[in-house]
Amino acid sequence: MENKTFNVILSGVGGQGIVTLLSILDQAAFIDGYDIKSSELHGLSQRGGSIEAHVRFGKKVNSPLIQIGKVDLIIGLELTEGLRSAEKSSNQTKILINDYYFPFNDSLKLEMVKGYLDKISSNISIIPASKICKEKLEKDVVAGTYLLGYAVSKGLIPIKKESFIQAIKEVIPAKYQELNIKAFQLA
Repeated sequence: MENKTFNVILSGVGGQGIVTLLSILDQAAFIDGYDIKSSELHGLSQRGGSIEAHVRFGKKVNSPLIQIGKVDLIIGLELTEGLRSAEKSSNQTKILINDYYFPFNDSLKLEMVKGYLDKISSNISIIPASKICKEKLEKDVVAGTYLLGYAVSKGLIPIKKESFIQAIKEVIPAKYQELNIKAFQLA
């Protein structure tokens, strides 16, 4: 990564674990020796409210906020919040979005949002992360951890897999560590 700063936006709705993902990502970057700056941007972050977190890491980072068009990776845990964040992307931004649609899964609205996303970028992967986690682990609450693992497995984020595993052990309470590590390694 040399002197470049890597910029990540995490977006979703309150209750999906954005703040926990932010902590895992911050800790993994720290373990890899990066300077990190991060910030939570949210309105009503109670269950169901919009929440977005910015994470910047590199050799030296001055500000936690990411400029529009300077995002390297967007991870959206909810479809419409992913769409909102995607509007800040460039044609170089990699975008991973869970196909979960809050508060219900209306296929017509789902297709509309997917149509908008297709117009924004060709670097978007819409992944049924909640469904995969529910089927494989019987818990969809770890969809965010799964998407982090997916990003690492596809080489979309310059942090070692081992650093994420260590970060999960340091950030997640002991009784949920095994589940989160399994979710991370599913991809």
